[in-house]
Amino acid sequence: MSDSTARSSIRLTRRLIHLYVGLALYGASSALLVRAGLGLEPWGVLHQGLAERTGISIGVVSIIVGAVVLLLWIPIRQRPGLGTVSNVFAVGVTMDGTLALVPDVHGLGAQIPVMAAGIVLNGAATGLYISARFGPGPRDGLMTGLYRLTGRSIRLVRTAIEVAVVVTGFLLGGALGVGTVLYALAIGPLAQLFLRLFDLSAPDPRTVAVSGRTPPGAILPR
Repeated sequence: MSDSTARSSIRLTRRLIHLYVGLALYGASSALLVRAGLGLEPWGVLHQGLAERTGISIGVVSIIVGAVVLLLWIPIRQRPGLGTVSNVFAVGVTMDGTLALVPDVHGLGAQIPVMAAGIVLNGAATGLYISARFGPGPRDGLMTGLYRLTGRSIRLVRTAIEVAVVVTGFLLGGALGVGTVLYALAIGPLAQLFLRLFDLSAPDPRTVAVSGRTPPGAILPR
């Protein structure tokens, strides 16, 4: 095996590890936000609301919603990648698994640390998942597809989608609270930090350090 082939194989292995560890951590972080009981991330509010109404576990609801959103890619001509399809299943499965292992927490002295851990872990999961570069999650693919189709700004399209998702989830009974607000404020900086930390680009000695480059991607794995 040539050196270039060996390097390519090692790089692919690292990308796959980043992808699946990132997806697993994303599901686990979402479960911690559920256990904290102080508010979920926007799509989590919708998932929890649907779970309350249907009696289906929130992880399975996440899988169903992801699959439905992925179907919406067809008319807007988005193409899924390995990361897109894996996202649909892996996040929901690990979320339900974590909820089965982690008990409810009570009292702000326990809820606040669990919420903070969930938000930070979500940022780390985002960095791992996006750095693998296997395609966006189904929800972010919907956002970028609508951006291309409508010609509106990414900010406007994303805001419109997430406001609609949060309002719908809240009306269905999803948890909207301080955790939702803190997640919205913190996830951008955290994603930026962890994207730089987990960047898999091959460093070139003629360029600046990885920590000084713009991180790959700017969307979350949802």
